[in-house]
Amino acid sequence: MQSLNNVFHALADPTRRMVIARLGSGSASITELAEPFDLGLPSFLKHIKVLESSGLIASEKVGRVRTCKLRRSNLIAAQKWFDEQRVAWESKYTNLDNLLMTLKGEDDES
Repeated sequence: MQSLNNVFHALADPTRRMVIARLGSGSASITELAEPFDLGLPSFLKHIKVLESSGLIASEKVGRVRTCKLRRSNLIAAQKWFDEQRVAWESKYTNLDNLLMTLKGEDDES
């Protein structure tokens, strides 16, 4: 569960979500990832560190270039959690709908 907590913490920030979205289309260097943001490189690297520690991305340094890639396993774990929540809520809504229909039927009989 701690891993999932780290994933949600990482995804709570819009900058990090945009980095994840960008990496969804393929690997990119830190410079490429930082380009659209009005942040200094040290600040941007803090976002990268959070994403790496959550297991959402991995990076590799070749020469002077550090390249990041998406690690889908923790995103899949988050998706699974959302799916479980959706099923639970759909069941509750179905129960509520049934109750409301029953109550409406009782009102119609009055």
